[in-house]
Amino acid sequence: METKKILIILGIILFVLIGLFYIYAKGLGSMYALGNKPDESPFYITTKPIVVKNILLPKGTKISYKKNYFWQKYEQKELLNEKNIKEISFPEVINWGGVPITSILKFFNPEMKGFSVYADFNRLDKNKETQFSNLWKSCSSKLQISVQDTDDWSFNKKNISDIESCSVNYQRYFSEDEKQQKFLNDLLSEMMKIKK
Repeated sequence: METKKILIILGIILFVLIGLFYIYAKGLGSMYALGNKPDESPFYITTKPIVVKNILLPKGTKISYKKNYFWQKYEQKELLNEKNIKEISFPEVINWGGVPITSILKFFNPEMKGFSVYADFNRLDKNKETQFSNLWKSCSSKLQISVQDTDDWSFNKKNISDIESCSVNYQRYFSEDEKQQKFLNDLLSEMMKIKK
C-alpha cells in the first residue's frame, strides 16, 4: 500500500515536470521562431574611461562584438579585438558633432564601410542647436555615415565620406529622387561646418 502511494506521488511529480518542460520548450521554440533568439554575443563593460575607435568612452560603456568563437559568449573580462566591434552603447549620452548620442552601430553589410549613429534629441540643449542638429532631428534619431577608415567612429570630418541615410525618408540609394538627395547633401554640408 505504501509503495503504491509513493508510485502515485512520483507519477504526479513526473507528469507536472513533463508539463512544465513542455511549456518551457514551447515558449522557447516560439521565441526562436519569432527571431527572438537570445543574444549570446560577447560584450565588455568598461571599468574606466578608455579610447576605442578614436572615441573616449566613459566608464560603464558596453562594447558588443561579433561572435567569432563558440567560447566567447556574454560578458567578457577583458577587451576583445577592436576590429570585431559591432556596437558601442554609452551609459550616458556623449557629444558627436554637437549632438548627444546614445550608441553607434556598425553597418550590418560588410561590403559597406560605415556605421549608424543614434541621437537623443531630448538631451540636446536648445542653446546648442545648429542647422546640422535641426536637420538631423527633422528626419530621425538615426544617421547612417559612410567612412574611409572603419577604425574611426569619432566625429572626424576628414574620415566621413557621406551620409547614406537619415531615416527611411532620405536615402542615397534612391539616387534619382532629387528631394532626398538634396536633403542629404544639405545635411552633409551642415555637418562639415560643425567645429569639433
